[in-house]
Order: sequence, then structure tokens, then C-alpha cells
Amino acid sequence: MSTLHNDQMSQWDRENFFHPSTHLAKHARGETPTRVISGAKGVYIEDRDGNKLLDAFAGLYCVNVGYGRTEIADAISAQAHELAYYHSYVGHGTEASITLAKMVMDRAPDNMSKVYFGLGGSDANETAVKLIWYYNNILGRPKKKKIISRWRGFHGSGLVTGSLTGLELFHKKFDLPLDQVIHTEAPYYFRRDDLDMSQADFSAHCVQKLEELIAREGAENIAGFIGEPLLGTGGIVPPPEGYWAAIQTVLQKHDILLIADEVVTGFGRTGSMMGSTHYGMEPDIITIAKGLTSAYAPLSGSIISDKVWKVLEDGTDEFGPIGHGWTYSAHPIGAAAGVANLKVIDDLNLIENNKVVGDYLRAGLIGRLADHPNVGDIRGVGMLAAIEFVEEKKGRKFFDSSAGVGAQIAASLAEKGVIGRAMPQGDILGFAPPFCLTTQEADQVVNATASAVKAVLG
Repeated sequence: MSTLHNDQMSQWDRENFFHPSTHLAKHARGETPTRVISGAKGVYIEDRDGNKLLDAFAGLYCVNVGYGRTEIADAISAQAHELAYYHSYVGHGTEASITLAKMVMDRAPDNMSKVYFGLGGSDANETAVKLIWYYNNILGRPKKKKIISRWRGFHGSGLVTGSLTGLELFHKKFDLPLDQVIHTEAPYYFRRDDLDMSQADFSAHCVQKLEELIAREGAENIAGFIGEPLLGTGGIVPPPEGYWAAIQTVLQKHDILLIADEVVTGFGRTGSMMGSTHYGMEPDIITIAKGLTSAYAPLSGSIISDKVWKVLEDGTDEFGPIGHGWTYSAHPIGAAAGVANLKVIDDLNLIENNKVVGDYLRAGLIGRLADHPNVGDIRGVGMLAAIEFVEEKKGRKFFDSSAGVGAQIAASLAEKGVIGRAMPQGDILGFAPPFCLTTQEADQVVNATASAVKAVLG
């Protein structure tokens, strides 16, 4: 496996590169390894030391079609040679961006109208919030501005989006969350306080907490509610029975818009084209990113519903052009990557493979690990899975966070040639492999995981 290097590349890295989500001091001192990734194909990545690892997290849930797709690389190259960049302001576009917009809308729920392109999931959610504020100003409701998010939700790392995120790591020492963002109960059935609750009972509990929050803050002050169809970085947690139907009833009653954050779930991750469709959601705005291009180039989107779009149109008739835009919105190279990526998903029937092999992967994890005394829960949907570790199953006693059990297991797993992710809040090992994963590769993930759990927990 990768070892510490004293060569120039490692030195340059430590001296110049500010890495995200990293212990900065240890990295700068050379106390932690630098892994330089040099290539990848299918579900495998390779570093400069020749170590080949099965990436069972698809980068960060994003390389949906797998690595080394020459069709996408060729599309990027062709676009760069033709037109590498021009902006999309004031009605400008490219064939790639216009084609991709059409392809996105063909895959979006029927009530959606237009797609705005950005660069990453954070700016897609930032756009959604800005547009909701604009929407309410146009409607003459200047006080209706607060956004409800859920604890353990992940929506980005900016000031507003980091506030929407409901994870301690992203708030600590950053003076977040901002006042415009308020949080409600996470739909996390395994972590319910009352273990006697059924899933339906717990959904009703989440609804009650939401109603109490709205009553406290005043519906006249609340503009939107943002939620991932299933919690992603907060633990890979599908919603409990009846959750989204009940939540939407409350939102509609109080005229609160629903933002579905599909940065992780969009374009097949759940086994359905869109997570909103999978869970019967009817959002007013859908945000997308990762699976849009499978991360072959940065690109995101905010898909706007007919209802919201009509108000935005009326707003520009009254107040002139909308004052929102990014320099690289609808970047031609990103758009070309998106067009090619969605074609690959369709041509190779990857969403169907995702469903079949994703079910196979979870069944394998359950078969090998469900009876382990420190495995509290194994869950997921589509090509998503998570294992949550507990100190004691009976009474669901969790490990002390300082022990870092999840991180230890993820490290042991990497030593065995498989990448999973230690989720940032709790002892949870997450999996989100590329959709092209085979049953044989799923077996490799299961076997390595079982071995890692045994190495750390016995």
C-alpha cells in the first residue's frame, strides 16, 4: 500500500496544496500519507506506487458510469477543440449546453420547467435558496425567507449551503449556521430515541417536530424546506415509511416550497432516474450535480418547476433581467461531458445494473455481517449501502466517538484493496460504487469489508 514519500512531489504537495477535509497540521508535517492518484478504469483507481484499489465510493458518490470512459473523454476533447468556453449570460449558449438542458428536462419529473447550470452541488443549492428568496420578493412576501433543513443533511460547504448542512464538522469554528437557516429532525429511524416506535410512528414524530418548528417560527417567515430524498453524507439513510408523503402535506398546507437535493441521487443512484420519483416527491426545485457528468468535468444544475418559473418570468417583466449568474454557468466542456455521460448511462443500461448489483451487494453485506455483535444496521437503496457499528446491539449502545471505530474500519478496508467511506458523524461505513459494478466486484467489496470488520472488532 501507499507509503510516505520524501520525493519532490510529496514535498510540493505538503508545501503548496490546501486539501479539503484534511488534518492540515499533520499533512503539512508529513505525518500522514500523500496518495497521488495516477489512473483509473472501471471501478478501480491506481496510485503512483502501483497500488490498485476498488473504489466502492465512486470518488464522492459521483463517478456513476465508472472510470476511463473514452466516450466522455472524446466528447470533452472535441468540445475543447471546437469551443472551450463562452459564457451563457444574456441568452448565449452552445449546442452542448442546449442539448444537455433538453436531456435533463426529459429525465426530470413532469412538473419541472427549466434547468439552470452551475458548477457543483453547493452552488446549485445556493442558487435554489436565492431563487426562493427572489420568488417571495416578487410575490410581495419579503418576510418569507427562512429555509428549513434537517439535522444530518448535507447540502454544501458555503456560507448558506454550509448552514443548510446539518453536520457538526461543517459548522464548528465557522460561525454557522446563519440565522436564515433552521433545522428539524433527521428522518433517521435507526437513531430514534424511542426504540418501540414503528417506522410509521417515527415518520409521524418527524412531522410533529416540523409542525412545532413552523409554529414557533411562523409560516409567514418560512420560504422553503430542503431535503435529500435519502440522507447521504449524514449516514446513507433511506427515509422511514410514509415520511415524504406526510412532510409534503405539511409544506403544502403552509405554502413552503420543497427543494429536493439530488446531488447524490440524481440520474440513477437510487435505482430510479431521479430520487424524487423513487420516493414520490413533488419538488419545486431539484438540485443536481455529481451524476450529471459522473465528475468527468464540473457541472451542476438547479431544475425549476413550472410553478416557480412562472413567478420568475413575471419578476423579470417587472424588474428586468435576473441578477444571478456564475462565470462558468453551463460551461461547454462540462455540458459536453454531461451529454456523453447521460448517453453512456442509457446505452449501457447502467441504472438497471445498479438495481440488480446494488441489491446483490447489500444482500452480501447482510449475509456476512448482520449477525456480528457490533453491527447495528445495514441499509441502503440502489447502489448505496451503509453499515452502522455499535458497541452493543441490545439497547443500541453506540461507541464513544473518540475511538474512531468507523475510521479504523475504513482504513483497514483500504489496506485490503477496497475504498469505503467513514461517514463524518457516527461509526458508519458507506458504499456508493460506480453503476458498472459487477457481482464479482461486489463479492470483493463484501469479502474485504468482512475481513476489515474482523480485524478491528473481532
